[in-house]
Amino acid sequence: MAVAQRQRPAAPALRACFAAALFAAVAGIVAVPPAAPAQEGIAVSSGAGVPGFWDPRRRPERPDLSRLQSIRFLTELDYPPFNYAGADGNPVGFNVDLARQLCDEIRVACTIQARRFDLLLDALDDNRGDAVIASIAITPATRRRADFTDPYYRTPARFVARVDSPIGDVLPELVEGKKIAVVAGTAHEAFLKQMFTAAEIRSYANAEAAREALRNKDVDLLFGDGVALAFWLNGSDSAGCCVFRGGPYLESRYFGEGVGIAVKRGNDLLRQALNWALFRDWEKGGFTDLWLRYFPISPF
Repeated sequence: MAVAQRQRPAAPALRACFAAALFAAVAGIVAVPPAAPAQEGIAVSSGAGVPGFWDPRRRPERPDLSRLQSIRFLTELDYPPFNYAGADGNPVGFNVDLARQLCDEIRVACTIQARRFDLLLDALDDNRGDAVIASIAITPATRRRADFTDPYYRTPARFVARVDSPIGDVLPELVEGKKIAVVAGTAHEAFLKQMFTAAEIRSYANAEAAREALRNKDVDLLFGDGVALAFWLNGSDSAGCCVFRGGPYLESRYFGEGVGIAVKRGNDLLRQALNWALFRDWEKGGFTDLWLRYFPISPF
């Protein structure tokens, strides 16, 4: 049986990282100010970096929402800031707030319940929920288990340097001989080994060890999941040591398709309703406001 995978670097095999690229070919990047179009395998400048994965020229049709009476969302509690337990033990986070915004847009009653991550798609199969919003990566394996909405976020790969580093842009020819920390066994490591062959790649067992190497000046750069790194840079653990440099890097062969909301196979009405609500929420600014609230330091 295929197991759902989510966007978490350096996770165990059950939750292997499928960091995702920007939706370049169709939607490009919507940034503040607007960014240059993304291209495979290269870095682009993204301004304030609010992602937009919806093409205004491809407005989805409004389905017959009268046929929807309620939506039972399922999530999990171990992937902050996207979903985690609040002070009262109930689910909170970016995914949870987005689910509530979609319910408001569709104008239906919704519930949001937590399950163990590896049981979420099983619960969907067993009709114990209608939709899963838990940062499940869209992959060939997960597509065999569920249908997905259009991607509502994708995770760029980013470089991080210390604030006093002289390194500006990060391109293969500019970092020859530089030491780059990365988590072993991830798509980020594979990308570095393929694209940055002149750099000295140092692989670490987990993300904390890689970050510590950068803080201790054992390496010149750190490369990894842009969302996780933005969360770290904005938190107290980084102590203001470091900043993004270069990027984002968007090679989909390494960083996948993105994250969508999973629905039961064949539930086209709910999938279309959520696609319509996602577009409306983005068009009206709700998605942007939510993104900036959770990511004041943008992954883009």
